Amino acid sequence: MTEKEIQVREKQEVQQAGEPTKPERYFVPPVDIYETDEDVTVLADMPGVAKDGVEVRLEDDTLTIKGTKGGNGGEGERVLLREFESGHYLRRFTIAEIIDQAKIEATMVDGVLTLKLPKVEPAKPRKIVVQGG
Repeated sequence: MTEKEIQVREKQEVQQAGEPTKPERYFVPPVDIYETDEDVTVLADMPGVAKDGVEVRLEDDTLTIKGTKGGNGGEGERVLLREFESGHYLRRFTIAEIIDQAKIEATMVDGVLTLKLPKVEPAKPRKIVVQGG
């Protein structure tokens, strides 16, 4: 394998406007986005986040993904080495008009959030009958 085939990508921290009121760190989860004729699929990688730690909100055409990660290690354990940066996840997307917002679905399996964003059905051409008066 060459150096171009394997590249380490550092976690990118979310730059929030204003002053934070909590000392929590938020990272941008890396995503893959795929499109078919029927829908758009978003895969967000959020290791360490359980299903009940994920919040997906849609407000004013903005889709917000937030993942709250539980603590590392078990109770009574002493940390000897920690290379995985601890924090939560936050990412926002603007949803296009072609997405049927009422039918968006989300699943979380093994730290990967999958969002299915179905496209609206295009208006089908039809003949309009003219009524007489």
